[in-house]
This record gives sequence, C-alpha cells and structure tokens, in this order.
Amino acid sequence: MRSSSLGDTYRVGRSRTGLGLFATRLIEKGEFIVEYDGPRLTNDEVEERRNTRYLFTVNSRWTVDGSPRWNLARYINHCCRPNAEAVITRGRIRIKARKRIRPGDEIAYHYGKSYFDAFIAPKGCKCPKCEPGAAG
Repeated sequence: MRSSSLGDTYRVGRSRTGLGLFATRLIEKGEFIVEYDGPRLTNDEVEERRNTRYLFTVNSRWTVDGSPRWNLARYINHCCRPNAEAVITRGRIRIKARKRIRPGDEIAYHYGKSYFDAFIAPKGCKCPKCEPGAAG
C-alpha cells in the first residue's frame, strides 16, 4: 500500500521546519493515518546510505528507505509532544493517531532518541513544545 492512497486524510503543506503533513479531516485517537513506505534495505545497504534522513528501522534485518516522494509519511515532522506514533506490525510501519487530530493540525511523531540525538539536538529542536514562539 502506498501512502498516497489515503490522500483524503491529509495534505502536504508549509510547516515551521519546511514541509509537513496536515490533517484535512478529523482523525480519531487510535486511527491509522498513513504507512511509512519505501524500498526495504539490508544492514549493508543501510551503511551505504547512513547520511540519509528518511531511514526507518523495522527490525534487526530490515530498514525502510522512506525517501521516495510518493511516501507521503516522509513529510511527518518530529515533535517532542506528538499527536501520532509509529507502529510496526508484520514488517509494516504505520502511523497511528495518539489523540484526536483536528483538520488543519500538523501530524507529528517522536522520531526516537537515536535520530533525535544525531540529527535534531545538534541544531536545536524546532517543535512547538521546544520552541513555542516560533512562527509556523
């Protein structure tokens, strides 16, 4: 299933950190929103692409490269107080609402400690919790 098949639920738009994914309808708590999709990579292939920011580890054998533009979940930004979360089931990464998300709200999840420490913390987190006064 490609992410774009659920396009009536969200849109890509400007966010405080560039582009983001925004709800276009009410999304209820527990509802699956979109799948984080892309080519599956082995550990050796991951090492070759280590600087890519769209890698999502599924398990000890596989990582998804979410960089293709058709993977609309790639536009979901990090937030330290997220309204969504990633759930891995049977090797698939699906994004689920942690709470009710209203139309117009940006969909965001916590990227995890390793990613946060490597890519976000060095430049400073720009999420609404960490930088509430920033223009969005």
